[in-house]
Amino acid sequence: MNKSEPKPSALLLSSHNQFFVWREFVFGAIAGAFGEGALHPIDTIKTRIQSQAILSGSQNQKSILQMVRAVWASDGLRGFYRGIGPGVTGSLATGATYFGVIESTKKWIEVSHPSLEGHWAHFIAGAVGDTLGSVIYVPCEVIKQRMQIQGTRKYWSSIMLKNSNQLKPGFQMYGYYPGMLQAGCSIWKEQGLRGLYTGYWSTLARDVPFAGLMVTFYEALKDLSDFGKQKLFPHSNYTVNSSMEGLLLGGLAGGFAAYLTTPLDVIKTRLQVQGTATRYSSWLDAVYRIWLAEGAKGMFRGSVPRITWYIPASALTFMTVEFLRQNFGQKLNDNSNFKEISSISIEKKEFQEAS
Repeated sequence: MNKSEPKPSALLLSSHNQFFVWREFVFGAIAGAFGEGALHPIDTIKTRIQSQAILSGSQNQKSILQMVRAVWASDGLRGFYRGIGPGVTGSLATGATYFGVIESTKKWIEVSHPSLEGHWAHFIAGAVGDTLGSVIYVPCEVIKQRMQIQGTRKYWSSIMLKNSNQLKPGFQMYGYYPGMLQAGCSIWKEQGLRGLYTGYWSTLARDVPFAGLMVTFYEALKDLSDFGKQKLFPHSNYTVNSSMEGLLLGGLAGGFAAYLTTPLDVIKTRLQVQGTATRYSSWLDAVYRIWLAEGAKGMFRGSVPRITWYIPASALTFMTVEFLRQNFGQKLNDNSNFKEISSISIEKKEFQEAS
């Protein structure tokens, strides 16, 4: 081998670093947990609104304000934060894989498959990232949503007592979950692994298009913003703070994607909260029964709180990621470049000594 040629190990390391953006996994985890924690009460309202048909039938369902009052009256402030533990845990995993895989996959697609460069690369990267995160996210989502609809022990007992006369023989929801670990163990004991992954395919059916659409909308809005700046300020050095751009464009992208995938979210939620009391036998059966009983309104039930949650959640998430990239990404790059220069200097010195 020619001494001037790079070593195979160096080529392998270079190829690995070319596509794998490890810091994006860290930034994404922080951003995902921050967004979920800050806006969990809105998600609780959305989950309860979408689950009303299972708990009390499709008639006389509460509006957003009525549900807010009901949660406050029965559970107080604590009721809005039921299920925050599994919610944040799932968002850590999803945020890490979402942003980490997005950047890594985008690089790989744009280099290996230039024909897919652009919005297709963004859509595929977002979908792949969310699919990988679903392995951890789905069990956390099942636990979170069941804890959200239960509220306090007293409230859950009153709901079960109220519905006992309407239930079929042998019909039973599930016991009360005081905490995340107890809920996970209880679901595992009653339904096994299948219970923790209830609605897995319906979750993917919702999240894969949502994740792909959100990152596609975000990148498209960024391109549109850059185009607008060039048209309006062609000879100016004016730049927009990346964190503020992430806040605005991330919110818009999340809102658009959330509304378009609301019917998929309704189906997923009802499949996951029904427990052993099988009201819907499959994904298609849920679509048919919801449409038959509630029509288009039922398919888009909870769309307002869903959008209300995703606009600020996506805005905060993208703002956090852009902030971390701007303030820490460059420092990490500088350190990486320093290490590469040091490595080159050491290899050069070794080569001279060998000569």
